[in-house]
Amino acid sequence: MKKILLLTIFMVTIISNAQVKLTGVVKDSIGDVLEMANVLAINKTTKKMASYGFTDSKGRYKLDLDKNGVFNIKISYVGMKSADFEVETKSEDIVKNVTLDFDNALDGINIVSKMPVTIKGDTIIYNADSFKNGSERKLEDVLKKIPGMEVNDDGEIEVEGKTVGKLMVDGKDFFDGDTKLATKNIPANAIDKVEVLKNYGEVSQLRGVQNNEDNIALNIKLKKGKKNFWFGDITVGGGNSERESLYVVQPKLFYYSPKYSINVIGDLNNIGEVVFNRSDARNFSGGFRNPSANSGTNISLGNNDIGFLTLQNNRANSIDSKLLATNFSYSPKPTLDLSGFAIFSSSKVETLQNSSVLYTDPSLGIPDETTTDNTIQDTKTSLFKLSANYKPNLNNQLEYDVYARTSNDAKDQDFFSSNLGVIQQTEKATPFSVSQNLNYYYTLNEKNIFAISAQSLIQDEDPLYNAILEDKVSYSDTGDALGLDDLQTGYDINQGKRVKTNQIDAKLDYWNVLNDKSNINLTFGTIYSKQNFESDIFQRLDNETVYDATPTINSGLDSNDIDYRFTDLYLGTHYQFKTGKFTITPGFTAHLYNVKNDQFGENTTDNFFRLLPDFNMRISLKQSENISFTYKMQTQFTDVNQFAKGLVLNNYNSIFSGNPYLENALSHNVNLRYFSFNMFNYTNVFAFINYNKRMDQVTTNAQFSPGSVVSVRSPENSQFANESLTFSGRFQKTYRKYRASVNANLSFSKYSQELNNIVSNNESFTQTYKSSFGTNFTKAPNVTLNYTFRLQDSDLGERNTKRYTNTPSIQFDAYIWEKLTFRTEYEYSSLSDGTDTLNSFDFWDASLIYRTNKDSKWEYQIKATNILDTRTQSNASIGSFSVNTVDYYIQPRFLTLRMIYQL
Repeated sequence: MKKILLLTIFMVTIISNAQVKLTGVVKDSIGDVLEMANVLAINKTTKKMASYGFTDSKGRYKLDLDKNGVFNIKISYVGMKSADFEVETKSEDIVKNVTLDFDNALDGINIVSKMPVTIKGDTIIYNADSFKNGSERKLEDVLKKIPGMEVNDDGEIEVEGKTVGKLMVDGKDFFDGDTKLATKNIPANAIDKVEVLKNYGEVSQLRGVQNNEDNIALNIKLKKGKKNFWFGDITVGGGNSERESLYVVQPKLFYYSPKYSINVIGDLNNIGEVVFNRSDARNFSGGFRNPSANSGTNISLGNNDIGFLTLQNNRANSIDSKLLATNFSYSPKPTLDLSGFAIFSSSKVETLQNSSVLYTDPSLGIPDETTTDNTIQDTKTSLFKLSANYKPNLNNQLEYDVYARTSNDAKDQDFFSSNLGVIQQTEKATPFSVSQNLNYYYTLNEKNIFAISAQSLIQDEDPLYNAILEDKVSYSDTGDALGLDDLQTGYDINQGKRVKTNQIDAKLDYWNVLNDKSNINLTFGTIYSKQNFESDIFQRLDNETVYDATPTINSGLDSNDIDYRFTDLYLGTHYQFKTGKFTITPGFTAHLYNVKNDQFGENTTDNFFRLLPDFNMRISLKQSENISFTYKMQTQFTDVNQFAKGLVLNNYNSIFSGNPYLENALSHNVNLRYFSFNMFNYTNVFAFINYNKRMDQVTTNAQFSPGSVVSVRSPENSQFANESLTFSGRFQKTYRKYRASVNANLSFSKYSQELNNIVSNNESFTQTYKSSFGTNFTKAPNVTLNYTFRLQDSDLGERNTKRYTNTPSIQFDAYIWEKLTFRTEYEYSSLSDGTDTLNSFDFWDASLIYRTNKDSKWEYQIKATNILDTRTQSNASIGSFSVNTVDYYIQPRFLTLRMIYQL
């Protein structure tokens, strides 16, 4: 390792010594320095770009040029005449100061197509070809090579530390702006430019009065040859494994024209390549954002999905997935845009895992538990959306959206517990939801702007849970408490639930623009939410009849029929003003709340008034460097599940009883954010720290049966404040063709809960550090080295648990003879408790792609996954009552041969 490091340093030193620096200062004709001027060097012999850069806040530029060469230098700035001059390099550094004259001509635009990076106000334009070396296949491959951009494992794009909220192709939403579908499917050879739209606002009328500092969008500009034609690729492949025959079919077709666009993405495979999983479908919001998101009110509607197991890096014992997704946009006339999508997703996943569960505070007599389960998860999801945007003139804009989601989910699980024996569990659900959104924006004049936003939700959830326990003796205390018939061969327990939700969220905004530096915003809004919750526990006897048991606990209540209503009327005011480098927005929102639940003939009502202040300050230090500070006071309301006082069997070992007298929680949230993106030396620094303190937080009181892992849990408002502190930071530096970065994520939480009538004060501290070093050569092979360290430290009661994870990895790709693309990735991971290694595992994947030349329509690929035939991987997680360490069994070695046809 030391030899490799020394060799790398030696090579970098040689490359550095073979170059000279061209530096100078760029000013305008009156002597003011020009920040972010474009500087480009073209090799006069090869006619190729040799170097590029930007001026910093002091007007300085710096280019690294090869010795003994002749270069044409072009310097441009919007609104100025460009400067062109020639330099001849020898062995000495060169200093050249430049003055640009004012000009209304658009000379600078001619350089845009040549410059790798161009800045126009809040838009950064990257020329995609400047960052490609030929090995790229999809959008994510291109984005990973652009300075300041990251694509994480979930397919989310981060720019300067901020998550991209919307992605467009030629100005048209791609599946409502979803970044994962875009990064995994848009072909790299179709991309001309990547536009980063900072401070992005979809409504032009509101851009001058809204705070969009955290909003970032990407617009992918297509190459000219890809417009008005179908483009994309179709992949067909297969192979064999020790279990079954392998197959993969992936058509990805796109059509774009000025008037309409169509995207079609298909995926059919059994090799574990999951493009759109169940978690993606659940988090797919259709682009909806609650009108009351910034009002200070947070209301939870609960989550009544069945308990699907989460895959680790999309790996499982067996994965069979299907996807068909289509997206369209159509502009019948300049004032009207229509768009929509339909997504059909199906997956069948088999998981096999062993778990070790360490419960809090051994003095409470809760035994630790080891479990083994074999689970088959089957889900079918459909998503639909239609949108219309009508803008007859600059002063009026009307938007309407309807979004629907349906699902058919099932889970069958063979489960073994060291404490309760063999358990067969089955869960089913067929939920659906329909959301509608209406927005209208009206500009009366340059001083008065109005906006109306309204959103409705209709949702129906019907989860069914069944557990069959063969060991009646170990479960006898629980069976007696639930009133079950113990004369059967085992316990066949069922839990049916039905949750219906109706919610309306609407507001009216008015902005009075006082001058070009200040405005006043008045908001009047309301939230109305209604939920109905029904549930029933019953036992199926050996003769298939249904036995309606009567519990001996919880006053005999084992069913629910509760109506829950929530109303919020609020009035808010905010004043935004700019002074120097500061943009300050203080404000408050006054709320009138009404919370009511009706069950078992008892009506519980809570009416109260609350004033919620908030404050935001942004300091613009430089064009690409700022600090922002935000404070918010918020009120948190829980969902109907927490109020229902009849027993609910959430799991074989978790029985739940709600509390009709729960109160709301109040939280104080403070965050400080800093980011700097220096285009002069390509240094990206991002840091974020957030502190949250919650009073009257809803926590869980758990009563464990003596010597058992079975508990009866109920919610209550904590008497102690719960606190959390999180920090995230990243430093990234690009030097010529090298990029290095260091990331740190820290999360500390302090909370209290009650176990067996004893208050347990818990602390959790998770630290994650990641370092990366990579190259981005256009001719030579590229390599990226990564190292991740994670420490999970938890104090649950009197038990302290630590889990250490070390994960080094390496990625290598090479574009050889303009015909072959070779990629390989190796990752090693070790999980320990600080003394012993609990598990270690490694993964090695590789692929080889052949095409006759870069314009060839056909490609042939050999792809190998899990070459080392690793069979398990491990993960550790910290819960409210326990620390879990899980070993997952995964798919074996796969080798597939694929043919890819480029349209």
